[in-house]
Order: sequence, then C-alpha cells, then structure tokens
Amino acid sequence: MALDTHSTPSRARALLDDRPVRKRIALVALATDHTSERDFARICDPDQVGVYTNRIAFENPTTKETLLRTGPRLSEAAAQILPDEEVDVVAYGCTAASIVLGNDAVTRYLNAAKPDTPCVTPSSAAFDAFDALGVKRVSVLTPYSPEVTDELAQYFTTHGPEVINAVCFGLTDDRQMARISEDSIVEAGIAACNDQADALFLSCTALRAATCVQRIEDRLGKPVVSSNQAMVWRCLRLAGITDSVPGYGRLFEL
Repeated sequence: MALDTHSTPSRARALLDDRPVRKRIALVALATDHTSERDFARICDPDQVGVYTNRIAFENPTTKETLLRTGPRLSEAAAQILPDEEVDVVAYGCTAASIVLGNDAVTRYLNAAKPDTPCVTPSSAAFDAFDALGVKRVSVLTPYSPEVTDELAQYFTTHGPEVINAVCFGLTDDRQMARISEDSIVEAGIAACNDQADALFLSCTALRAATCVQRIEDRLGKPVVSSNQAMVWRCLRLAGITDSVPGYGRLFEL
C-alpha cells in the first residue's frame, strides 16, 4: 500500500514593507512613444525609485488638434497606474501636448486620478530647470512642424524664458521624431543655439536628446536642457532624490 505523502502546507510568516521600493513615479506616455521610458530607466536608480507607466492613444500627425485630444485621456490612464495607491509624482510625457493643453489643465486631469500629487510635464520641468540654472533666454530646437514649434515658442515666452530663436526638423510623426539620429541632434542643436541665448532647449519626449545633452554642453559651454532630461530631473527632485547623475548635463550636477 502506497504511503500518502501529501500534507497541508505550513504557513510562513510574512513581514510586509511599507512599499516594494521607496519612491514611486507614475508616467503617462503616448502609445507611440519610443523614448521616455528608456530615458527614465537609464537615469533613475531602480533600487531607489520605481517608474510605473501607462499609455494613452495618440493619432499622428502631431498637430494642435491631435494633441488636444490627449487631455481627456489622462485621468483614466493615471488612475490605472497602481490603482488606489499613492505615488510621489505623476508625469505626462508629451512636451507639445503640455503646451497646447496648458500645464494647469494637465495638472487638473492628472490630479483627478491622483489627488494632491505633484504633477510634472516636460515643459513645466523645463521651466523649473531654467530657473535652477538661472536661464532667462533660450534657443529652441524641436522635431515638430513650424506651426507646432511656433506654438511652443509663444508658450515659453509667455510662461517661461524668452525664446531668442527656434529651429525645427519639420516632422509631423512622432515615430519618425524618435528616429532622428543623435549626431543630427547634436549638430542641429549647436547650429541652433544663438550667441545671445543663455541655454539651449531640445524639445520633445520622442527625441533621443537626453543622451546628447552632455556632448552639446561640452561644445557650447552653455547649459542644455531636454524634455526628458528635465522631466526625469524634476520627478526625482520632487520625490526627494537629489543625487547627481553624471553624463546628463549641468542640471544633474545642481
């Protein structure tokens, strides 16, 4: 007769930490975004902060109309990031949309899902970066069409630093924007930076610009701020993480 070796499992004692990781950043990204999550991953220390992402629908081409449509989608997307749990910061990773919607509107959409949580967009983070760096006048390089670039320049001059000049690659599909080579970004950025500008801003979370910042700064001798670099920096600072990160420009040395 075979022995019955089955027995009821014994119970181990589980001690629960307050959180699996000390800090939490919630990121809402466009469905078409190739770049933002990679920049968060390369800059953030995963032992200190968890970056939790949800995506919203986006229909190319990138125009004022398609960017405005993203606004009502933000609340539900943010609500589905760690539902009913607190996060330290919530961010929307689209520079152009934050411009056409306005940062106040983006904050209302995100706080509808995550009340009383600091909100960050690439443009609001850029303004904070310019303040921290003492920048009053900027040159701007974007991958957008001239129309969207002009919208950004006007918003910056109204809400942030004066835009001395703006240069664009003239693309309307953010998937193509993500394919612009780093060498193109570096050379175009250097050419775009006016002598009268205190700094250069590289716009668009699709643009692979964060990894170009140090190269351009080394050649210009001026601060360079990019959408993702500024957004990650501001999210970390709001979460209480103040470590310097080499290779991403003066901003991360503050």
